[in-house]
Amino acid sequence: MNTLEKLRKKALRLADSPGVYIMKDIKNKVIYVGKAKVLKNRVVSYFRDISSQNEKVRKMVEHVEDFDFILTDSEFEALILECSLIKQHSPKYNILLKDDRGYHYIKISSGKFPKIAPAMKKVDDGARYIGPYISSFAVRQAVEEVNRVFMLPSCSKNFDSNRAKRPCLNFYINRCVGVCCGNVSRSEYLEIVEQAVEYLKKGSSSSLEMMKKQMEKAACDLNFEKAIKIRNRIHAIEKANQSQKIYLKGEEDMDVIAHAIAEDVICFVVLKFRHGHIVDKDSYIFDYVADFDCAVEDFIAGYYTNKNNDVVKLILISHEKLDVELYSEYIRKKTGKYTKILIPKIGQRKKILDMAFSNATEYLASKLKYQTKETKALQQLAQILNLKKPPLLIEAYDVSNLGDTGIVGGMVVFENGLPIKRLYRKFKMKTIKIRNDYAAMREMISRRIGRYHEGLDESFKRLPDLILIDGGQGHVEAVREIFQEENFSAAYFGMVKDSRHRTRAISSSGGEISIASFKNAFLLLTKIQDEVHRYTISYQKNVRKKTAFELELTRIAGIGEKRALKILKHFKSKTELLNSNITEISQVAGVGAQKAREILNFMKNI
Repeated sequence: MNTLEKLRKKALRLADSPGVYIMKDIKNKVIYVGKAKVLKNRVVSYFRDISSQNEKVRKMVEHVEDFDFILTDSEFEALILECSLIKQHSPKYNILLKDDRGYHYIKISSGKFPKIAPAMKKVDDGARYIGPYISSFAVRQAVEEVNRVFMLPSCSKNFDSNRAKRPCLNFYINRCVGVCCGNVSRSEYLEIVEQAVEYLKKGSSSSLEMMKKQMEKAACDLNFEKAIKIRNRIHAIEKANQSQKIYLKGEEDMDVIAHAIAEDVICFVVLKFRHGHIVDKDSYIFDYVADFDCAVEDFIAGYYTNKNNDVVKLILISHEKLDVELYSEYIRKKTGKYTKILIPKIGQRKKILDMAFSNATEYLASKLKYQTKETKALQQLAQILNLKKPPLLIEAYDVSNLGDTGIVGGMVVFENGLPIKRLYRKFKMKTIKIRNDYAAMREMISRRIGRYHEGLDESFKRLPDLILIDGGQGHVEAVREIFQEENFSAAYFGMVKDSRHRTRAISSSGGEISIASFKNAFLLLTKIQDEVHRYTISYQKNVRKKTAFELELTRIAGIGEKRALKILKHFKSKTELLNSNITEISQVAGVGAQKAREILNFMKNI
């Protein structure tokens, strides 16, 4: 497989979400950084057919040996990160490729009442320009946000020559200070513009600090009206910041570490935040991991004693078993720098940690060629059920009956979150004569464990990571004794339905575990429960049809249960028997031609 085909296949496994992609050459040097609203579509487009690309893109792709990526929650976040990474790495091909798109600027016009607007190019017109930026979208978003936060005009009116008496709608919905109707003096307006420029150049933290000092000074000077206006701008900036996880409140330097696990492989991702925004991502894959808890501890210890990695004051991590005080002290002794390790549960830091986890899951999925949503679901299941690793092999069981007849069970198998239909198996109850779901489930699980010890059937040779039983706590308790007696070490839980027959919770011996807040796990469990129910009901219907067919046959004089079963086993259905001939019926049933003709005529007439 050539490099282009390898990269295309890797790109096809990316997520359909916003993010940044980082192209690297054979020496692992970053040669191009880009952003995308749909990461998979953009990256795949580079590796389809390079002959159709323009010369600059084709030249870059020819030097790409591998690529990395960082997922974000919005395209705007991806743009911010793209700019940061380009500034940090100065990739060779970014200038060449971005030339076709052109540079973009933020323009602060000249005149008595300057406006802030996007600009395609920088000209000598007396205006001030901030930039250049590599994306028109980033510029438009920044201009829109700063005008909204500082209530600056975005209309086309010229306030130098004429001030209209009637303001536009933006004034009435508190989106503009109302320059056109004389609602603000020129000196006050210029002060607001300078605050907005400071916000664009230095970010929210610096602006907030400066504006808080201005508010305090205005209050001390008893200029309360001005203090209130500045306070309102501060609140607007803080509100804008709350929706952007790519920026952090304050200018704290911190690392955010998350890990994802599959089989005996563990992936670590470190998102690096400096001065309140993300600047880089480190990704690591370790194979053949025997103890994942130890692996996390070893990674934390090793990462911060490596001279190439900065030691920051704050580390966020998701591993709840980590002794944070012990490892904080270990890092301090090794490096001489104090750091605090936290495991956030709520708030902005938890959202940042979730973003790191998404990146770890995506990176691991791309390496192991798993479907990302299934990988995330298995990771969440492990978290919900407190399993040591994601349950890659899952078996699910259900019981179906029609009163005291046709009592059957079904087993479905999911591997890596996907159904493996060749491993599905059916159970016809042998010891249960009357309706008893608990007893039927015990028989089915007992027979399954017996097949495991025999080791003959492909479906039963492997020990599953997780067994799911369609039912609540009563079903779980019904099979507990069997698992204990047989020393069968697989984890087992019940799947509890709501009134709409959807999975609403996981049942264990200790009660129910809610899964509503874990979207991927919820969807996977619902899929598993629906599939095992469909498979079992389908089998029960077939058994019911065969039973009815058998009863019809025994109504024929001279045809008892044994002959009826022989006919049923061969023909499977009434339709098959009607499409056969006298000779075939005679041979199968072990009767003469006359009786065979009687059987055929009887079935035709009922």
